[in-house]
Amino acid sequence: MKKKLLSAVLCMSMAAALLTGCGKKEDTPAPDKTQDAGSETPEDAQEPETEGSSTGERTTLTVGFDAEFPPYGYKDESGEYVGVDLSLAQEVCDRLGWELVKQPIAWDSKDMELASGAIDCIWNGFTMNGREDQYEFTDPYIDNSQVFVVAADSGISTWEDLAGREVLVQADSSALHALQTDDPEDPEYTEKMKNLRESFGNLTEIPDYNSAFNNLEAGAADAIAMDIGVARYQISQRDEGAFVILDDEIAAEQYAVGFYKGNTELRDQVQATLYEMVEDGTFEAIAKDPDGRWDVSESVCLGK
Repeated sequence: MKKKLLSAVLCMSMAAALLTGCGKKEDTPAPDKTQDAGSETPEDAQEPETEGSSTGERTTLTVGFDAEFPPYGYKDESGEYVGVDLSLAQEVCDRLGWELVKQPIAWDSKDMELASGAIDCIWNGFTMNGREDQYEFTDPYIDNSQVFVVAADSGISTWEDLAGREVLVQADSSALHALQTDDPEDPEYTEKMKNLRESFGNLTEIPDYNSAFNNLEAGAADAIAMDIGVARYQISQRDEGAFVILDDEIAAEQYAVGFYKGNTELRDQVQATLYEMVEDGTFEAIAKDPDGRWDVSESVCLGK
């Protein structure tokens, strides 16, 4: 009887011990997976440094450009991206110890590319006039103007001759902005552009000027509104005497390098280097390419 009683007591004690052990295991909090050994707490964690941030040392400069905008940026016969602006950007990067990243973009997407950080600047015959409050611009380096190009045998010699004609212009270009201007401070010019625009048979936006010239050559269009520097280059690459530039300018303007609004630090670095290049003659040498691919030296205005 005592043995049976003792056995019963032992069994009860063991059962109590097991129950107590299970209770402690359930009460133990699960380990916090966010606090693994060697990890940082959320308060200590830092955002990764981005290229060119004030906390990190810049190693690259990503330049956004229209790859069909010669002589400022385009693809040559070997498939390499070249141009006045890309050569200037390369020299700036060489002097500052940066790698140049050439990033072709759709011109009408340039603001999105800049705002997203996909590019550091817009450097490609970029007109600053009328956009001064939208970007951080360097000082202007090229004087430019907007003009009309027509076939030499078109019979078009004045703006009046464009009445009823098919006119092409690049989307989101300075020429388009000039033709669509609505400047309350210059109502006379605004009215002049309105009357000119409404005289056309059509004003059609195209993605690039190579396409525009192909249409002009094929007789599918009568005129192109465009930058004079690009016009001169395009005309020089085609049959001599096939195209002419009308005398009257649509608008006068200047090119500068555009950076995201507020990014004065990067703008100042690039601008200071451009002035160094002007002082030692490198800027002029690039503007008048020693290989004869372009010559925009007469339009240079930086430092003058």
